Amino acid sequence: MNKELKMTIGELLDQQVAKYGDNDAVVYVEEGIRYNYRQFRDVCNQAAKGFMELGIEVGDHVAVWANNRPEWLITQFATGKMGGVLVTVNTNYRAAELEYLLKHSDTKTLILSEGMRTSYSEILYEICPELKNSKPGGLNSEKFPHLKHVIYIGEGEAPAGMYHWDDIMEMGKEVSDFDLKKRQATLDPDDVINMQYTSGTTGFPKGVMLTHANIIADANYIAESMNFTHEDRLCIPVPFFHCFGCVLGTLTCVTKGATMVPIVKFKPEPVLNAIETEKCTAVHGVPTMFIAELEDPNFEKYDLSSLRTGIMAGSSCPMSVMKQVIYEMGADDITIAYGQTESSPVITQTRVNDPIEKRVTTVGKPLPNVEVKIVDPETGHEVGPGVEGELCTRGFHVMKGYYKMPEATKETIDEDGWLHTGDLAIMDRDGYFEIIGRLTDMIIRGGENVYPREVEEFMRQYSKVKDVQVVGIPDEKYGEEVMAYVQLKDGEEITSQELFDYFKDQISWHKLPKQIKIVDEYPLTASGKVQKYKLREKAI
Repeated sequence: MNKELKMTIGELLDQQVAKYGDNDAVVYVEEGIRYNYRQFRDVCNQAAKGFMELGIEVGDHVAVWANNRPEWLITQFATGKMGGVLVTVNTNYRAAELEYLLKHSDTKTLILSEGMRTSYSEILYEICPELKNSKPGGLNSEKFPHLKHVIYIGEGEAPAGMYHWDDIMEMGKEVSDFDLKKRQATLDPDDVINMQYTSGTTGFPKGVMLTHANIIADANYIAESMNFTHEDRLCIPVPFFHCFGCVLGTLTCVTKGATMVPIVKFKPEPVLNAIETEKCTAVHGVPTMFIAELEDPNFEKYDLSSLRTGIMAGSSCPMSVMKQVIYEMGADDITIAYGQTESSPVITQTRVNDPIEKRVTTVGKPLPNVEVKIVDPETGHEVGPGVEGELCTRGFHVMKGYYKMPEATKETIDEDGWLHTGDLAIMDRDGYFEIIGRLTDMIIRGGENVYPREVEEFMRQYSKVKDVQVVGIPDEKYGEEVMAYVQLKDGEEITSQELFDYFKDQISWHKLPKQIKIVDEYPLTASGKVQKYKLREKAI
């Protein structure tokens, strides 16, 4: 990794203000918000000082449960300046998932808005009823001993027990610029600054610990793969709670002084409108987003001539969609990126000058200073070009580990520092990689990772259910969809629809099996293991 990339997020933002202070940093088209880099730094400083006044120390965990609102973005860089660890919360979470994350992550401060489909504050009251009778900042919960502050983002007054975001900005006036500067100077590039929860093969999500150095260097090399400069303008409709939004999106822009044009909640029309209105040169998305944009009935009326590049990632990218994005949207230099949260996240990426056949059939070559090898899953020995095996990677981008899960960390990162991705890949003779499958049973639905074990354990809690086996089945819109084969306990009766209705409000929508089949038995191996591939074949 280049030495000049070894810095903290606060240092990076300050450095870009010195170079590009008058450049647009952030534009929210529908909300009418526009900050240049100097203004954006100032508002992030104000929030950082508010967090300090609240009593948030270096290393304390600050969780954000909201869509791509300006306050989310400000929090990302404010915590980067004062040393709070940003914990991202999936906006699809329901009560059980939120409870697990808050407990496991030792979150001290939770920032939330209201959800699009459900009330986040009501979900929080459901798992933490004592909040309603607490003074803001005075929460004392037996279930969540670390949680002290809840901050509300939204119109009107904050719900009971919560601060309003405006209160934090006001509190920032009590802390001097000197004190913030002094705090920022104590931070180290190798400090953990970001924690993302990713579904786990053990059935429970794991907190991936990423450092300033991890994500800044990865974002910088992602930007260079797209030939990004301070003159680029990136439309960001992908969620901030994923690395796709907050590393490939926001941080990638800041490493080059480019402009961030976020979309609060994805819909095709606001994306197309933002590209036209702000003359965006780049747009990110998972394949389903690009398909929705291309199929929008008003697609033809938008002027997308400013588009040059962007990233399609999150799930396998169909060649037909790639070609449509190039030829119909005009993003001639669109790239494909591959990686996972544990690798900050990008491992390989196509470059804008790669031949088109490589850009539509591979996930590119490794980023600079990133090592990649393909190994035989049985022996662990490296294999040559054209031979299928597990993709492993090593370098500056590998996570610090899973929070409070040393054994799981050891299983994922070997003694020589190689991160084992669990993905099956082939390298061609030109050094380009193609992802061809998974060692694990993980399902990728519209860019969201779903681990069957987590869904199975959740569904087994229902009193009538004896056992559950979850598989991924092909889906034209989302790439894969979740399907569950359910065995009922002796004497119990329930229909597939009744099971679906029972679970639909208790688990994230992307994890909810859209098809449930009740069965008496599963196909088994001689040793009694369930043959999931046979269930998948049967479903297809």
